[in-house]
Amino acid sequence: MKRIDFQTDPGRYRHWRLSFDGQVATLTMDVDPDAGLFEGCELKLNSYDLGVDIELADAVQRLRFEHPEVRTVVLRSGKEGVFCAGANIRMLAKATHGHKVNFCKFTNETRLAIEDACDNSGQHWLAAVSGSAAGGGYELAMAAEHIMLVDDRRSGVALPELPLLAVLPGTGGLTRLTDKRMVRRDRADVFCSTEEGVRGRRAVDWRMVDEVVPPSGWDAKLRERALAMAAESDRPTDAKGITLTPLQREFSDDGVTYPHVRVVFDRAARRVDVTVRGPDGPLPADVNAIHAQGDAFWPLSMARELDDALLHLRLNEPTLGLLVLHSEGDAAAVLQADELLEAHKNDWLVREIRLYLKRVLKRVDMTSRSVIALVEPGSCFAGTLAELLFAADRSVMFIGTRSGDNRGPATVALSPLNFGAYPMGNGLTRLATRFLGEPDSFAQARQRTSDTLDADDADALGLVTVAYDETDWDDEVRLMLQERASFSPDALTAMEANLRFAGPETMETRIFGRLTAWQNWVFQRPSAVGEEGSLKRYGSGQRPNYATERV
Repeated sequence: MKRIDFQTDPGRYRHWRLSFDGQVATLTMDVDPDAGLFEGCELKLNSYDLGVDIELADAVQRLRFEHPEVRTVVLRSGKEGVFCAGANIRMLAKATHGHKVNFCKFTNETRLAIEDACDNSGQHWLAAVSGSAAGGGYELAMAAEHIMLVDDRRSGVALPELPLLAVLPGTGGLTRLTDKRMVRRDRADVFCSTEEGVRGRRAVDWRMVDEVVPPSGWDAKLRERALAMAAESDRPTDAKGITLTPLQREFSDDGVTYPHVRVVFDRAARRVDVTVRGPDGPLPADVNAIHAQGDAFWPLSMARELDDALLHLRLNEPTLGLLVLHSEGDAAAVLQADELLEAHKNDWLVREIRLYLKRVLKRVDMTSRSVIALVEPGSCFAGTLAELLFAADRSVMFIGTRSGDNRGPATVALSPLNFGAYPMGNGLTRLATRFLGEPDSFAQARQRTSDTLDADDADALGLVTVAYDETDWDDEVRLMLQERASFSPDALTAMEANLRFAGPETMETRIFGRLTAWQNWVFQRPSAVGEEGSLKRYGSGQRPNYATERV
């Protein structure tokens, strides 16, 4: 396949339509059957592939940043008789295992961004289900805060993957049933074992949807519900949004270059170096100046570039399994940007920037790469950028200065944003997760907020894994990276996914944990993907031949 690009805009959408009516926006799913990523995979019945979800993610992002006046988003279908048929079966049968996994991961992250908007941005989502919502289609509806179902004896919701395809709902369906919608386990078992799903009053009684509405009152009730949800929002009705302009990027065989992020490939070593640059110009003086800068404001600009780079690596560079993080710039300027984000956190735009930074850092957590951070002279791992240190599997810090280098020694600094602004999927900050069994260590780190910490201080506080001086640095770092690259990529992915999410279980960690384990495993079993499996024989009229052993 050609390079998959995660950048788009409403003018290029093939599968979605956005319309606006005051405080209510309508996002209509009308998938173009002939515009799939895979040749020969017709996207019938509003079924989707990654390209459809890339547009959805873009719409979610623009609704939050470009339309502060929108308090309710109505999600509906533009096709008669179907809401969404879920992930396209032909695509799943053709795609590589890696593509399927990353497709499911990105789709999950987009669903979680919708839920984040509902929970933290005051932008409520309402799913208006008319027709069949099956599999991923119902999972999409479940991401919304409220589900309305038309009671026309034809429309219903279903998760038919188990009986129909010998796989599982891959974008959080099982977990959202039990953890979000609080469906009883036995009823969930019946529901997930039944091709036709449920409709009408039973769908409400079993908590699969929130209300059913007769066709005669559908439009009036939909508007009434959307306006009632809008009335509960704190989003400003008179604010002007900012425009998310196209990213400045330059792709080459050796990497990708952005204004604030540099990505360099070392294919022989199966390694990619990602350098994040701190602010390179004056920061805004106040919140009005932040709005005036718009998407050029460094924290937002940097986050968009890093997000795009991470997604590019996931889908387009799967063999580069070692991700080495660097930073460059003035740590004081990074802390100054954090001060702005903290001082104006109640402003709608600053709130969105902080929430987006949280989501990008979660993308780092969910990246199936070994992540190593190197803190060297000239680094600016401070405040928000220090989160990259705590997201890494290991971090190594240079002691003192380099011979012939006039830059000062490497330092690390914390800001108030490290202590609550950017929780992981487990609901804890990265520092709280790091020091899960060491509450005193967490308290000591917090006492040093805004201090400039050299290698000895950072090491003593447990903020880095190890520190080396100039004598040992080159050899120790080289050996560490070579050793990491020599291990099994599969085993590393499994190990890292286990170790990164210590602490409490949440709906989010359960979704991704099951994706990493059950979904990955099921999608490799012959019952699903074998020549006689369900995905290959779907629609052929032949019954699949299941492997009979329970593993």
